[in-house]
Amino acid sequence: MRLAPSSSTCGTEHFQSHWQTSSFTMKRPKLKKASKRLSCSKRYKIQKKVREHNRKLRKDAKKKGVGKRVKKDPGVPNSAPFKEEVLREAEQRRLQIEEEKERKRQAKKEERAQKRQKEREAASKDTEPRAKKARQDEAGKQSGKQSALDKNSKQYLCSELNKVIDASDVVIEVLDARDPLGCRCPQVEEAVLQREGNKKLLLVLSKIDLVPKENVQKWMQCLQQEFPVVAFKASTQIKDRTMQAKKSRIVASNEVLDRSRAAACFGNTSLSELLSSYTATIQKETPLRVGLVGFPNVGKSSLINSIKGILACNAGVKRGITKSMQEVHILKNVKLIDSPGIVASPSNPPASMALRSLQVDEGQESVLEAVRTLLKQCDHSQLMLQYNVPNFRNSLEFLTMLAKKRGYLQKGGVPNAEQAATAFLADWTGAKLSYHCKAPQNHSLPSYMSDAVVAEMQNGWDLNTLKTANEETLKGIKFPNEASSISFTSKGPTAGLLSVSISEEKPVAAAAEEEAKQNDENNEPHQTAEEAIETEAPEEPQKAPLTKKTAHVQFQSVPIDINLSAATTDDAYDFNTDFK
Repeated sequence: MRLAPSSSTCGTEHFQSHWQTSSFTMKRPKLKKASKRLSCSKRYKIQKKVREHNRKLRKDAKKKGVGKRVKKDPGVPNSAPFKEEVLREAEQRRLQIEEEKERKRQAKKEERAQKRQKEREAASKDTEPRAKKARQDEAGKQSGKQSALDKNSKQYLCSELNKVIDASDVVIEVLDARDPLGCRCPQVEEAVLQREGNKKLLLVLSKIDLVPKENVQKWMQCLQQEFPVVAFKASTQIKDRTMQAKKSRIVASNEVLDRSRAAACFGNTSLSELLSSYTATIQKETPLRVGLVGFPNVGKSSLINSIKGILACNAGVKRGITKSMQEVHILKNVKLIDSPGIVASPSNPPASMALRSLQVDEGQESVLEAVRTLLKQCDHSQLMLQYNVPNFRNSLEFLTMLAKKRGYLQKGGVPNAEQAATAFLADWTGAKLSYHCKAPQNHSLPSYMSDAVVAEMQNGWDLNTLKTANEETLKGIKFPNEASSISFTSKGPTAGLLSVSISEEKPVAAAAEEEAKQNDENNEPHQTAEEAIETEAPEEPQKAPLTKKTAHVQFQSVPIDINLSAATTDDAYDFNTDFK
């Protein structure tokens, strides 16, 4: 039986509690905040309430079955039979579930997109007037007819080239100074001379910094007997207008220090002044339209960018970047028109097709065949000095050594001959490698030219000023030595196509499809780099049945003996050989 506390005891407890609350809750003058300390009885009481609350939560969770922990999947034990099959089946089920979820997600996404499209179309039908819809339908029909031609087709490229010739008052034929004769197209020159409007034809020698000076002067003397010639060296470091130029800390005290760099451009002033003076001579009210024609990668777009001073046209090492005509204003009274490259005729020699056509880029010709053709036209000793490789006897050895030198290696350290061939061809078509062709000693006019035509083409130009400007251009450029430049045998002018019918393109495509089907039926893979080059090697007696594994093909500098018998064995290493 519990006794009630006496009055004195109650008074004491009341006094103590009052003293504690008043003292501990009261703000002390030297502290910013009141103390948070509690009495022990109050702290114990709070802890007890918390324990009771947690106990109640656990009890409720136990009744509902929520509190049970999910047991961890122990997996398939190692002692279980067919463990790998079970794991594989489980993985397949998991992948199937994920694929099903992804399929449903994509279906919902497409459904939402179609719904939005229908709503958009319904809104546009309600808001658009009938006259505007009629104009759009008519414009859509016309654009559909124009887009029927593929921009990569020969027919479209020829039509764009003809548009440029028809729209131009002056046609500039851009020639690569390394092979000017091979860059000339008789069909285009004849078409320009026969078109109405008294069109003028002008020749521009580009990339003159990659040819010895004496060779450039001889070619200019040879070509000036037919048309006016402008020496030109384009800048290869033209940047876009939107890019912010970096401030250079070092400023050259003499302009001669910067003349040999790729950023310098020579011949742009002389060409601009020549066109301006011709415009003043003929007193043309409208701007003079100057069209640029030539084979791929001769420098048409780079010439426009160098004269304009900004990146107005796309240009690069890859051939066939320009697909359609593009007009660029360079002066108030002069307008340049860029054009796609001339389509080379298949009747040209293989060397001309390798340098001037787009067969390699379009996949119609192997890059290995193109390299093999070019190597036949060059002196091997000059190639050895240029690429710093030892003596070789065929394209197999050359490409193998070039791949090793530049680090073009496949898995297992096998030289990648195809990558080396692509880099070699890019050197020849781009503005990097120095090679030259000798100018002809005895010059004769082509069949479509005569003395009267030559006089008419040279009439109206300020030839004396042009001659002086060309001399100044040649003085400012640093030319390579003739010993460091590769001597190349030119195959003469390259024939081009000005019109291609659709029927001519279909047989080529049909033949390619038929060949692909035949390869698929016979289960024969396409010819690899090693197989294509292997055909050039001397024939050896067959030692073992050849297989398609080419990982063990080894190229040696000794008489070529490509032994593929090791390809029949497995690629795994036999560790027992070290212990026999």
